[in-house]
Amino acid sequence: MSEELELHMLDATATMEKAISHLESELTKIRAGRANPQMFDGLTVDYYGAPTGIAQVANISVADARTLTIQPWEKNMLQLIERSIIAANIGVTPQNDGSIIRIFLPPMTEERRKEIVKRVQNEGEQSKVAIRNIRRDAIEQVKKMQKNGLSEDIATDAEKEIQEMTNKFIALIEKHLAAKEKEIMSV
Repeated sequence: MSEELELHMLDATATMEKAISHLESELTKIRAGRANPQMFDGLTVDYYGAPTGIAQVANISVADARTLTIQPWEKNMLQLIERSIIAANIGVTPQNDGSIIRIFLPPMTEERRKEIVKRVQNEGEQSKVAIRNIRRDAIEQVKKMQKNGLSEDIATDAEKEIQEMTNKFIALIEKHLAAKEKEIMSV
């Protein structure tokens, strides 16, 4: 294989790995019945004019299996954090006692678990689409290189390798989805 083709293959692999790591980070944010501080990873508050993650302005800890506590380092952040959690619509209601915010996670019903599994499946489908788009772009690059003088045999082998890589990453997505679904559905 030519050096240019090798670079395109490495680039496609790296991009697919980024898609997998994005899926993993999104799956950690989805609640599976237990209290998890990572639920608030994507939430921000206005901290002196700059959007700042809740974890940077407060201590988030797990009190027990169904309770999270958020203790801001500055008292004036309580209401901002509370509003941010409510606006995020993540299915929890914050309880503000003036110095700490408590989040009580209700026990999940079968119906709620199925909704969350659908959300997980949707995240997985988005990741699969991203992987397939990366495959399409990589194959287009190979075809361009073939027009510019790359032999047909090498191009065919490269396309097969790209497809094998795609299959490997899609199987990895399926594995992540199955694990998360099992975690959600276990009572």
